[in-house]
Amino acid sequence: MIEINHNNLPEAVSELLNELSSIKSILLNQNNTPESEQLFTIQQAGEFIKLTPATIYGLVSKNAIPFSKKSKRLYFSKQELINWVKEGRQKTIAEIGNEASACVKIGGAKK
Repeated sequence: MIEINHNNLPEAVSELLNELSSIKSILLNQNNTPESEQLFTIQQAGEFIKLTPATIYGLVSKNAIPFSKKSKRLYFSKQELINWVKEGRQKTIAEIGNEASACVKIGGAKK
């Protein structure tokens, strides 16, 4: 970066415009797809959720994983995969205990 003063103002403006142009180019070349709409191939989906393509094919054949099919290709929504993984979350002992306590209180109040 050059020091800006009265004598080199045109040069400084020129350098600034070049930098701005390169930033604009980078931004325009980035993937503008929102994360919720990002689609994965079977290989990318496998890398994302740490499963082999063979395992994913098995889940697809059982309709156990969300997918889209166009022609012979399978596609997986990033957000749907995240939601699918979260659906498999197991409750902690504390959460189960709190639910049991709540059920007992509700049941006891009805008597």
